Amino acid sequence: MKIGLDIMGGDFAPKATILGAIAAYKALSADQKLVLIGDKGIAVNLLQENNFNPDHFEFVHTTEVIGMGEHPTKAISQKPDSSIAVGFKLLKEGGIEAFSSAGNSGAMLVGAMFSVKTIPGILRPAITSIMPKLNGTLGILVDVGANADCKPEFLVQFGALGSLFAKHVYNVQNPLVELINIGEEEEKGNMLCQAAYPLMKESKQFNFAGNVEGRGLFYSTADVFVCDGFTGNVILKLAESFYEVAHEKGIKDNFFDMFNYEQYGGSPILGVNAPVVVGHGISTPEAIKNMVLLSKNMVESSLVDKIKLAFQ
Repeated sequence: MKIGLDIMGGDFAPKATILGAIAAYKALSADQKLVLIGDKGIAVNLLQENNFNPDHFEFVHTTEVIGMGEHPTKAISQKPDSSIAVGFKLLKEGGIEAFSSAGNSGAMLVGAMFSVKTIPGILRPAITSIMPKLNGTLGILVDVGANADCKPEFLVQFGALGSLFAKHVYNVQNPLVELINIGEEEEKGNMLCQAAYPLMKESKQFNFAGNVEGRGLFYSTADVFVCDGFTGNVILKLAESFYEVAHEKGIKDNFFDMFNYEQYGGSPILGVNAPVVVGHGISTPEAIKNMVLLSKNMVESSLVDKIKLAFQ
């Protein structure tokens, strides 16, 4: 197995990505190889500074970097030798089996759709994130930013994608799916939720458990929470602040610790033809390591093949 890592992506790259790669190497087995994509000279120097043998990795040298604020589509087309563009080229050609980056998330989404492309039958790829719950389990929130505006049928597919991800990567048997809404009653919500509810209720692709309010997310027994990307991104950013606020206030609590993004690594883009994981821009070495391990788990679970089968 070869996992591609963009070492130039992220606010603290390449130092954080190189240190994360070192940590990931120690957690991978001998037949799992990391391919570092970016400036090889800088990477080798950083590895040597940390007394780590560069021969443990494969390198693909690139000369360009897509900045965090660049327009995704323009950047992908105008910087063909960027670490993100080259990473997707390798993924498309089979040089790597998964690709992850803490760089420009828009470029990662565009790159995935232009290179490995969307799985036939999928209307829109979606990005997932983890939602901790008070009982110590984890829920999956989908979509968290790929699709700010949605049609009802998109939400139905998000439920299916989230359910498959929960089952095959997190080993949740019979995942329950809920629709995020402003009330639990079937008729509640905006036009999108009102139209999506009956479609989700009728779907045979997942176990639909009805609506859930924002205040119920942390108490729910469901495993997957579905919403449009605008709502999901607001929820995700608010949830991330819980850990930061607790840390600043000196509050030590196991539940709030579960909101630390580092331990989950990144957010998969579900619905494309290869495992792609987007990391947080502020990713630390610990987050980079866990992003690589999530990529590995997606490959090992054959998640993409299972999604293809479900949407045939």
